[in-house]
Amino acid sequence: MDPISQAAFGASLSQSFAGDKPKQFSALVIGALAGMAPDLDILIRSAGDPLLFLEFHRQFTHSLAFIPFGALLCALAFYPFARKKLSFRQVYLFSFLGYATHGLLDACTSYGTQLFWPFSDLRVAWNTVSIIDPLFTLPVIVLVVLAAYKKNARYAQMGFIYAVIFLCLGLVQKYRAEEAIYHLAQQRGHRIERMHIKPSFANRHVWKLIYEYDGRYYVDAVKLVFDTRYIMGTSIRKLNVEYDYPWLLDDAQQRRDIERFRWFSDDFLAVSPHDKNFIMDVRYSFLPNQIKSMWGIGMDRNLMEEDIDSHVSYEINSRPDRSTIERFLEMVF
Repeated sequence: MDPISQAAFGASLSQSFAGDKPKQFSALVIGALAGMAPDLDILIRSAGDPLLFLEFHRQFTHSLAFIPFGALLCALAFYPFARKKLSFRQVYLFSFLGYATHGLLDACTSYGTQLFWPFSDLRVAWNTVSIIDPLFTLPVIVLVVLAAYKKNARYAQMGFIYAVIFLCLGLVQKYRAEEAIYHLAQQRGHRIERMHIKPSFANRHVWKLIYEYDGRYYVDAVKLVFDTRYIMGTSIRKLNVEYDYPWLLDDAQQRRDIERFRWFSDDFLAVSPHDKNFIMDVRYSFLPNQIKSMWGIGMDRNLMEEDIDSHVSYEINSRPDRSTIERFLEMVF
């Protein structure tokens, strides 16, 4: 999730174990910083390999096995600033509690988190909350600040409990979204081969529905409030490397990069209808019922002919236009 959510959630757990003492503020700061620390893996990049950061973001720093070591690194960094108020053991405890929340919270989103590294490269995605959700974050922030101000751990405990309940209740909406996608496919006479469902940006009542059938991805949205209302979308043919890029050699680096991107995107890949050399991650778009990817990789036949070891490019489209924002707000509200 976003750094502010990670900080608030990490602080809520560390403060819950600080007691009703002046240590509440120290627990807030340490828990918040440790809660954000795993995302320092975004610094692992390579100018020569644009996809390297996709492999390392949410990898070892987010795994369950790395929590004790990550917490130790945080404690070693924080202790010189806190040693007048806290023992190293207390700094480590607050760091451990804050750090431990990060990977599990990220796994509740749809991006994918390697919780079981180094034993597995499975990208865990429970799809119960958007990467940004004010209804999750704001109440937790208020309660952890109250806990520090009033030096009362109960407020932090309330914040942590609220966050856990909020995440768990996402399973209810996810179950409704699953029912909706099966019903929609049945109406069309389709048999779902694979599917991906997730809440759209900053809310949990408009969901994106994707399913695969007969070599195509079907993308729609559903609004789940008191009743179920579909927002119909479109479909696109699934990526077929041999058909779409017959010029791509078996030992070319660009072919290997496609497989790396396929692993990252859970194989929800398609060629952009607007650019035949652009491969999209179908899971993400600004409008939940559309196929207009927020990121993807660019193929270059001319570059490969010069150098078979040349990488694909990685491109991000993170700026929706005004009409797209207005249409999204209409869906939500």
